[in-house]
Amino acid sequence: MRSKKNPQVDLSRNSSLYFMVGLTVALFTIWQLLEYKTYETEDEFVQVLEVAEDIKEEVPVTQQIRTAPPPPPPAAPAVIEVVEDELEIEETIIESTESSQETEVAEAVVSVDDVEVGEEEEEVSVPFAIIENAPIFPGCENLSTEAERRECFNRKVQEHIKKNFTYPKTALELGIQGRVFVKFDIDSQGRVANIQKRGPDRLLEEEAARIISALPKVKPGQQRGRPTKVAYSIPINFVMQ
Repeated sequence: MRSKKNPQVDLSRNSSLYFMVGLTVALFTIWQLLEYKTYETEDEFVQVLEVAEDIKEEVPVTQQIRTAPPPPPPAAPAVIEVVEDELEIEETIIESTESSQETEVAEAVVSVDDVEVGEEEEEVSVPFAIIENAPIFPGCENLSTEAERRECFNRKVQEHIKKNFTYPKTALELGIQGRVFVKFDIDSQGRVANIQKRGPDRLLEEEAARIISALPKVKPGQQRGRPTKVAYSIPINFVMQ
């Protein structure tokens, strides 16, 4: 049975082609819409300079100051007198004070009895170990022998160090320890002087010097019956326990 429709006018013949073309156009349009960018337009600013049409300024009234002209320079005299400046000057004769070979110099004779000779004694520091009479620490006065007083002096110094010893806080935090050798003098008045210290760190040296400087006044040592400066040395151990 033959179809009554004309195949040339059949709309469904190229429907797939039309669908693809329409889909392509739709996708292209959507892509263009997505890619479309808009930019903000900048407003135009108009600068307006306002100038007043009528400007009235009050000009202050000025007054011209008239000064008197300077006086004319003095006129030259009609007659010029010439004054002679030659004056007689008396010359001063300066006698020389230097001696010559013809000058006799008187000899100055000085008697030996008129010359005073002063004896200046230099204070010598005697070590504690060889001093004749060692310094006496307070509390050791009643001991009879020299050996007992020396031993008492050493014991009192050690007790003083233990009593006044304070470990420096900074050295304790840093773990600094060691031995400080201290040397000082006991002068002829019984006071501590000339403290010298040598140790592993400045903090320990300062603490050792502080302890020694706090020693009480003692009876000075004697050499040949006269008060003498005595040198004393002792090590101080800084140990963390």
